[in-house]
Amino acid sequence: MIAQALRLLKVGRRLAAHRALTPGGTAQLPLLARAGLRLLALGTRTPRAQMDASPGARLAAVLEDLGPTYVKFGQSLAARPDVVGAEVATALATLQDKLPPFPFETARAIVEAELGQPLDALFAHFEVEPVAAASIAQVHFATTLDGAEVAVKILRPGVEAAFARDLEALAWGAALGERFISPLRRLKPVDVVATLADSTRMEMDLRLEAAAASELAELVARDVGPDGRFAVPAVHWSLTARRVLTVERITGVPVGDVAALAAAGHDLPGLATRLIQAFLTQALVHGFFHADMHQGNLFVRDDGTLVAVDFGIMGRLDRPMRRFMAETLLGFVTADYRRVAQVHADAGILPPSKSVAVFAQACRSIGEPILGRPASDISMARLLAQLFQITETFDMETQPQLLLLQKTMVVVEGVARGLDPEASMWDIARPVVERWVIDNLGPEARLWEAADNATSLARRLPQLMERAEHVAGQIGEGGLRLHPDSARALTEASRAQRRPWIWSTLALAALALVLALR
Repeated sequence: MIAQALRLLKVGRRLAAHRALTPGGTAQLPLLARAGLRLLALGTRTPRAQMDASPGARLAAVLEDLGPTYVKFGQSLAARPDVVGAEVATALATLQDKLPPFPFETARAIVEAELGQPLDALFAHFEVEPVAAASIAQVHFATTLDGAEVAVKILRPGVEAAFARDLEALAWGAALGERFISPLRRLKPVDVVATLADSTRMEMDLRLEAAAASELAELVARDVGPDGRFAVPAVHWSLTARRVLTVERITGVPVGDVAALAAAGHDLPGLATRLIQAFLTQALVHGFFHADMHQGNLFVRDDGTLVAVDFGIMGRLDRPMRRFMAETLLGFVTADYRRVAQVHADAGILPPSKSVAVFAQACRSIGEPILGRPASDISMARLLAQLFQITETFDMETQPQLLLLQKTMVVVEGVARGLDPEASMWDIARPVVERWVIDNLGPEARLWEAADNATSLARRLPQLMERAEHVAGQIGEGGLRLHPDSARALTEASRAQRRPWIWSTLALAALALVLALR
């Protein structure tokens, strides 16, 4: 505990020195809190370069200075304008995860130790200088023995221990704040830090990143993007281990180099549309999405294919949350604010004590100002900030599962706007959302769901009947107090036994109708 407190005290003093502890200013803080901040900043000096910078820029600068864990923490805060404000959230979204490279001999030693052979026995050629160096790993280009051009990602030495120390301190501070500062509880800081810890642990096992790339590649091959031209590099599994990842080398123009893309004749608005729809399809249709889709991780091949790299940060959405997201987006793009409010109520996010009608009115205050306005005037970050402010008003708890999604949505919109300043997230999202709703909430989907439920119950009937007979025998021998779960199972089996024809008829009718609709 003492170690964590000292570590956070050091971080606090650095934040105070950059005037970044309270990006929104200290005027609204209690007198005692302001005195505490002055005491914390005692003996520190604000760097001259930061004197006139915006609050968001000051916070971003100090987080970069604090190191890799805090860069990632800042990136996660970019999805929380309710915590740091819209301006600060926008500044934090630009945080760059870069560090000086570690020496080639260190990289060689890690590769040889992980793959169990000398470098020359693994690769025909291995470039000495890395092409990228970040907080967790750096990347070298190489050629395999069979002539394939690859990119080799190597974990930075000592990174696991460094992240563990910082995350332990952040978790301790979050728990302390949640316990003693009641307004923080709604924001779930403990869950936020836990989500960050989970994602960084996944990033530090490159076998898991390889598996994520492989899984996303399978999903992309099925259905991603309006024309399918969205790709994921192939994994070289024989050259991959915990601290080494080898994938197909991508050649193409970085998405951020708009001039080069235009000179090559690429359809920039088409690329923006494909990017947004590919992301939404990953999130909505598959529930598994690339959660770090900034400009440095996206390239365009000569044939116009959009290629993503770096799969260390991935997001997952379970089916209920996907339904919540789809219906919320559809409600906004169709101006059906009652639907948006009802979706929040049905998901248990809007507290039962709060009025659905009043929440619908609040949602209208967000949606109406964007109707009819040019797409370039609509900021997703600002809209998210307004929605977060409303959720605070209605005492709605933060949904940790959506944090990565919200952050990625803002980043993707920014990248798309770089390609096409008139790109509208809402207009481009609409066909993807509507298709998902039809496929998953329409009559055909409901019939398939009913058929699946009937089939599942039919499979369970023998087991339920056997359990019912066993319990009935015990009752006959001397009585038995049933556990509620057992009582429910017995009742369900009894009903099914009395009316087996109902289930079989329903299943057959549902399947027949579905086949007729196809």
